[in-house]
Amino acid sequence: MKLAGFAPVGDEHTHTLILGSFPGVASLAATQYYAHPRNQFWRLVGAVIDEPLHALAYEARLVRLMEHGIGLWDVLAACEREGSLDSAIRHASPNDFAAFHARFPKLRKVCFNGKTSGKFAPVIAAAGYATLVLPSSSPANAILSFDQKLRIWRDILSTQ
Repeated sequence: MKLAGFAPVGDEHTHTLILGSFPGVASLAATQYYAHPRNQFWRLVGAVIDEPLHALAYEARLVRLMEHGIGLWDVLAACEREGSLDSAIRHASPNDFAAFHARFPKLRKVCFNGKTSGKFAPVIAAAGYATLVLPSSSPANAILSFDQKLRIWRDILSTQ
């Protein structure tokens, strides 16, 4: 079954974009980015911007994120997949990044949440953006502790 991803989150002030691969089952069911309760995304990015994002309602999370100039999206617009693992993705269609740049002209940095989305980093870097591949916030990525991930995630706000 073909699954469709979400629209991008951002506004005219978005300077940094965090790209995941594709929403997991819990996120698709809730129609919210990073909805799985064990996904560390909201805690990680909240610690980076010093906001308690994980404690807020979803819409408030998005507002606070955009107030810091950070947007969200996924590298894939659609795919076929059983379950939530990136390794199960088949027949994927990428999102249109040229359209994102036209809509968000202040975009300067693109961060990738995990290795699957990070495969797109060279293409995005070649288009002139600063890029950063982050350790995945997924509960499936248990190799690093929260604090180990956070040390790398803090680089979201650094200028390159």
